[in-house]
Amino acid sequence: MKKAVLGAIALTAAAALGLVGCGTAASGSADGSGGPIVVGSINSLSGAITFPESSAAAAAVFKAFNEAGGLNGRKIDYRVLDDKLDPGTATASAREAVGGDNAVAMVGSASMIECELNAAYYAQQGILSIPGTGVDKGCFENKNISPVNPGPFNDLALSLNYGSKVLGLKDTCVMVAIAGSSRPSYEKVIADWQANTGAKPLLVDYTLPYGASDYTPYIVKAKKAGCTSISINLTEPDGAAMAKAADSQGWTDVTWLGLPSMYSANFAKAVSKIGSGMYMPVAFYPFTSDNEINADWRKLMTENNVPLTSFSQGGYLAAKYFLEILKTIPGDITRDSVTQAIRDAQPIANPMAGQPYKFGQIPLSGWPIVLKSGTNEWANASDNWFHLS
Repeated sequence: MKKAVLGAIALTAAAALGLVGCGTAASGSADGSGGPIVVGSINSLSGAITFPESSAAAAAVFKAFNEAGGLNGRKIDYRVLDDKLDPGTATASAREAVGGDNAVAMVGSASMIECELNAAYYAQQGILSIPGTGVDKGCFENKNISPVNPGPFNDLALSLNYGSKVLGLKDTCVMVAIAGSSRPSYEKVIADWQANTGAKPLLVDYTLPYGASDYTPYIVKAKKAGCTSISINLTEPDGAAMAKAADSQGWTDVTWLGLPSMYSANFAKAVSKIGSGMYMPVAFYPFTSDNEINADWRKLMTENNVPLTSFSQGGYLAAKYFLEILKTIPGDITRDSVTQAIRDAQPIANPMAGQPYKFGQIPLSGWPIVLKSGTNEWANASDNWFHLS
């Protein structure tokens, strides 16, 4: 993942005006009846793990919306902030966007830490957040936050259940990297998977690190345990490093189960050999499938130099859902009216997602894909969505 703020973000954020708001009204007027509509977004754009594509994709959607005339002439003023993977910066950024800029909603965020840190503040301020990439457990446990993606915990649940129910994998090792206070959530996913499928993992290891210089000790541990399949929750560069470590140890017959955080063209190119293949149900319709389902997203991302990833799909959908809801508001656009409209909105269907989006409901669907050893290209492993039952 790129650590630099993408050009689309910088261009959009730089357009922010020195507007003055009042109360929960959109900036530009005290009653929300005129001026730009401020929308905020907090993201991990710098630090050890970054998620720049989500807000960049949302920025591209809002840019196109503004160029088409906006909402009755009112433009979206999209404020993108970097939490730098720092708790203090994350909380300060929320207060800047919500209290200082008078944002009417938070849209397209993607952060390792911000949901859990800012959930109580969002509830206090009566503002809702539609993350493009929900990561930490706070994104899925608060009534004021509702991501468009299943999130890493449910991604792991989808991956493990797909491996057991569809692929028939047994003798699985589960190796999980823990960020913050996420361990209990992962423990519940693994316990539920065992209860629902009867799976009996040979090894469950919660010590897998992010950014390790060498993953060989973990490969040796899993191989020694006798596992024929291995499930990991790493991001793109770390997942590739671990797969290469397995290949260097001659472990060529292991089947991998991954998460969408590893689904990228760069990952496929970096890993020439990956045992018996890597499988995962991805949150949105596979971006490597060039068809009409992804056509608008692909065109918009390409025009704005936003990488084609699951993260940019999430940011795109978050912005699209928000705009569809925004257009239904009959009167003034204020934080209160936006909050009410989002909560009351009927489920919004999009073929890029496995189920309609409804604020407050966690998506539990994924489209199975596979990276076969030596192919360097992802392929669809199914012709339909896989749902958690």
